[in-house]
Amino acid sequence: MTHGARIDGKAKAAELATRISSATGALKEQHGLQPGLAVVIVGEDPASQVYVRNKKRTAESCGFHSVQHSLPADTSEADVLAMVEALNRDPAIHGILVQLPLPDHIDEQRVTQAILPEKDVDGFHYINIGKLAAGDTADAFVPCTPAGCMLMIEDQVGKDLSGKRAVVVGRSNIVGKPMASLLLAANATVTIAHSRTEDLPGLCREADILVAAVGRPEMIRGDWVKPGAVVIDVGINRVEVTEGGESRSRLTGDVDFDGALARASAVTPVPGGVGPMTIIMLMSNTLRAAKLSAGIGD
Repeated sequence: MTHGARIDGKAKAAELATRISSATGALKEQHGLQPGLAVVIVGEDPASQVYVRNKKRTAESCGFHSVQHSLPADTSEADVLAMVEALNRDPAIHGILVQLPLPDHIDEQRVTQAILPEKDVDGFHYINIGKLAAGDTADAFVPCTPAGCMLMIEDQVGKDLSGKRAVVVGRSNIVGKPMASLLLAANATVTIAHSRTEDLPGLCREADILVAAVGRPEMIRGDWVKPGAVVIDVGINRVEVTEGGESRSRLTGDVDFDGALARASAVTPVPGGVGPMTIIMLMSNTLRAAKLSAGIGD
């Protein structure tokens, strides 16, 4: 049986980072414009801390103006909204990202919808979601994870997915639904599956392109994968494993990687697959936001 290829998200992200850095340099040189990204984090969630550090480091390495606002966990919703409002008005900031999840006393929807659509580089504003669903993305921002997944799919299958069947497992607003919109726009025949889907293994076996975004460790087994399929694993799950009597936590995806690799043509690993692409797409969106703010085409 042929073994599939491991899709290297890290290498792909590094290649994109080089392109973004040089475009940023050119933007500064020709237009005196530096892309500005502001990240707001509320509270001490350890996973969020890691993500925010990575985002800040990447933004700086791309040559962006990078700002981080770390607010204590007991910050009021009104204060978070006031921070967003100040960033909306700041001409040096082109992209605003509020790290989720927010503490329970803050309404996430209210905060994400308060960001100006043209600074919403996460693609969570209803105007950006609506434009994506309508296939009108010329000046819209696509959520970073599905955008990164799409680039990896294109590398494997090409831009036109006519005749291909895609199954997206997971229906979140952050990954599942926008992923389906992007696959539809590329002419795939798309099914969105979820925890209530009947015969999920059977459905997955029909997919030429299988995207897993459910947040359940190794839920998608190797024998659910159609031979020759492309498998994109969006899940990041921390599981406890015992090795040599020692208990430690490791990251695993929503897909049984080794099992899928035995049947698929290509699979993204966790870590090192979708994760690095998500962060670089955030930079790509911020660069685009800066250009759009100044009326500069691509």
